[in-house]
Amino acid sequence: MPEHAAPCAWSEDLAGRPSPQGGAPDPASAVSSSSDPAAGGNDAGAPTARAPGGEGEPHSRHHDARLGSADKELKAGATAESSAPTALGSPRQREPRVKVMDPAGGPRNLLPRPCRVLVLLNPRGGKGKALQLFRSHVQPLLAQADVSYRLMLTERRNHARELVRTEELARWDALVVMSGDGLMHEVVNGLMERPDWETAIRKPLCSLPAGSGNALAASLNHYAGYEQVTNEDLLNNCTVLLCRRRLAPMNLLSLQMVSGLRVFSVLSLAWGFIADVDIESEKFRRLGEMRFTVGTILRLAALRVYRGRLAYLPVERVVSKVPTSPALDRQDQQGPVDTHLVPLEEPVPAHWTVVPEQDFVLVLALLHSHLGSEMFAAPMGHSAAGAMHLFYVRAGVSRAMLLRLFLAMEKGRHMECDCPYLVYVPVVAFRLEPKDGKGMFAVDGELMVSEAVQGQVHPNYFWMVSGRVEPSPPLEPQQTPPPEGPL
Repeated sequence: MPEHAAPCAWSEDLAGRPSPQGGAPDPASAVSSSSDPAAGGNDAGAPTARAPGGEGEPHSRHHDARLGSADKELKAGATAESSAPTALGSPRQREPRVKVMDPAGGPRNLLPRPCRVLVLLNPRGGKGKALQLFRSHVQPLLAQADVSYRLMLTERRNHARELVRTEELARWDALVVMSGDGLMHEVVNGLMERPDWETAIRKPLCSLPAGSGNALAASLNHYAGYEQVTNEDLLNNCTVLLCRRRLAPMNLLSLQMVSGLRVFSVLSLAWGFIADVDIESEKFRRLGEMRFTVGTILRLAALRVYRGRLAYLPVERVVSKVPTSPALDRQDQQGPVDTHLVPLEEPVPAHWTVVPEQDFVLVLALLHSHLGSEMFAAPMGHSAAGAMHLFYVRAGVSRAMLLRLFLAMEKGRHMECDCPYLVYVPVVAFRLEPKDGKGMFAVDGELMVSEAVQGQVHPNYFWMVSGRVEPSPPLEPQQTPPPEGPL
């Protein structure tokens, strides 16, 4: 879940100086500054001093020397719109976007150089050191890479969601989210709630890990071919990816609740054991990622089971037929059409697989490789465009076996445990119906009430900074057209 932030109405310009807000300003308007390159009207490209060194190298457990360690702040003299830091005396004009081929086979863009980004940072994320980490690890690398930024601190839950609903996105080449997975959840859902959502969701996003749950960042680190690392090393690797500017399309999970609520997920939906650990360990968040270990031990001591019914559409049974149910044909909700879903009050289509009603320990729908920076949950490889990983554990598993699974997950070895209660299948859609009202859902770490839910993956639906070089194999037939190039 996104951590609560200390109340503040504060932003920072590309020079790293706080911008006085005075009184109690509207947080949504606290993104302008006289030194903000996006706010200035001059496009002269005045040069500023540049920190020495290159753009940095990825971290591994055996390579801790970070290039560009000088933490010199950029000078505040640049007020031009494209005045990202360059070498003194060598003004650089804003370069056009360079088109390359994306993993899905269509056009993919690089972020421009120089580049302007809006950084949304939760100062209370994880151990509460996000702002300090930004100063010491992120800012020097951005200076070297001609990335100018505007820093906004979130004040409360859903603050980032509110900000991106009204933000003038054309001022930025990308939105950078520095916190845990919950803040990225807020940003994506805020973009999808805008009147111009079809355009807004094309704005490239970047994940910089500074929370206690950094699964999305860990997945991107994995896709880039880097060694599995945590904490500052993971932050450095993700910052290097931003400096290298490469973009890749990502799957988006659309969720429909029986209450009528529609939510978009960038990472996962968990029910049962994993959701319990995620939500109930909130009280230990000052421990960082250790909170999940503590939460796992406590939950194992009082293991619960949850009764429900599960159904899913396996990848191999995907057909191009679009449901004709009037309930789904109505465009009373914005967002992509969930072509594989029928209303929750109707039975699932005949070509779906139905798991008989029974007791579960957990159900997990996962879009990416990691469930945490040290939880390599999906070692079977990157999901195909339009697919996700579905795991479930049936009741009857022993506490010892469950502990063994979670310990093995650090290295992605849990599938080798030959646990007869663990089932894995790649799917494009699912339906989950809790029967006893117990338990809770965690969507990208966000608490949601336990109710009937169904979801469908939309392939390659938004863009993220990524070092992924291997193609993501498409499903046949393609469910929806691939996204247009990022804005």
